[in-house]
Amino acid sequence: MLGNRYPELDWKVPSWPGVRLAFLHSDRSTGDATVLIELAPNTSYPAHKHLGPEEVFVVAGSYRDAVGEYPEGSLQRFGKGSKHAPLALAEGALLLARVEGGIELLGEASTRQG
Repeated sequence: MLGNRYPELDWKVPSWPGVRLAFLHSDRSTGDATVLIELAPNTSYPAHKHLGPEEVFVVAGSYRDAVGEYPEGSLQRFGKGSKHAPLALAEGALLLARVEGGIELLGEASTRQG
């Protein structure tokens, strides 16, 4: 990981290897969430569909998806209905994501997250 930044946060370790999540805000009734996502080097976040708009700021490291590559300091905006599968590059990635309406995991899982 990226040096276990922000140890004071309540990090969750989902069943996806190399991924940690720290929810800064979460409203299960709406699916709205603000979350830090830490991806180990060369690790993927599961493919998902956005049920509302999402903004992702790359705090550290970098990642890519089918559309492009996103370095540290970049901001991406994804619209409702968009889909992607982020992959951290060699240095890993720390992302700050804000999502409205949650996400739907694609493939083997199809549960609402947020």
